[in-house]
Amino acid sequence: MGAFDAIDIAQTGADVSQLWLEAIAHNIANVNTIRSADEEPFRAKLVHAEEAINGAGVGEGARAIQILESQGDPMWVFDPEHPLATEEGYVVRPVVDLAKEMADMIAAQRSYQMNLQVIKTNEETYQAALRIGR
Repeated sequence: MGAFDAIDIAQTGADVSQLWLEAIAHNIANVNTIRSADEEPFRAKLVHAEEAINGAGVGEGARAIQILESQGDPMWVFDPEHPLATEEGYVVRPVVDLAKEMADMIAAQRSYQMNLQVIKTNEETYQAALRIGR
């Protein structure tokens, strides 16, 4: 393991956490997006990540491999006043669970903070090592 591998690995974790936070922000921003009945409703974006492994089988951090859309049936809500309502007065709500998004946001923030703390601690350790013998 190289001297700066811990920083590089933590940076990959911070990058994945940042992408996760961006997806969550996008989902929360669209929690009230209504589309017409003939359009597909907005579906929450989910970041799928995995461990990054090099050719020698050694872990090199994390990487996002794809962004998926949440599955499930959208909720139909009776709102005859809405301009996009069907003839029966229903609109299609987005497939976003706000409570889940808020919980995920806390987890993603903590993940991002922990990875930055690893980077900071390693940088401080390397700086202290450079001062040895002065």
